[in-house]
Amino acid sequence: MAKQLRGNSTLSEVLLWDELKGRKFHGLDFDRQKPLDNFIVDFYCKDLMLAIEIDGDSHDYAYEVDKARQEKLESLGVRFLRFEDIEVKQNISNVLREVEAWVLENR
Repeated sequence: MAKQLRGNSTLSEVLLWDELKGRKFHGLDFDRQKPLDNFIVDFYCKDLMLAIEIDGDSHDYAYEVDKARQEKLESLGVRFLRFEDIEVKQNISNVLREVEAWVLENR
């Protein structure tokens, strides 16, 4: 399933992945479409136990499911940053600043 999701990435996922892959972002190792427990998160950094989620149209009708999923993963120690699809597309530099601020504060 994770492999299939990687093959059907949204534009915002591709844009953010281009910034995170290959340890380009602060030397951190991020995975894309990472299975955790019984779920798959958009991006994951094991060293920080940080999941980054991009919320697009598919999340509009799945708020309760997303909330329960996030709560379960948080109970396992995973921390989350969430961004709107449009925010990544229109202002990726701000998204990266927010991720960077979180990393510097929590590393």
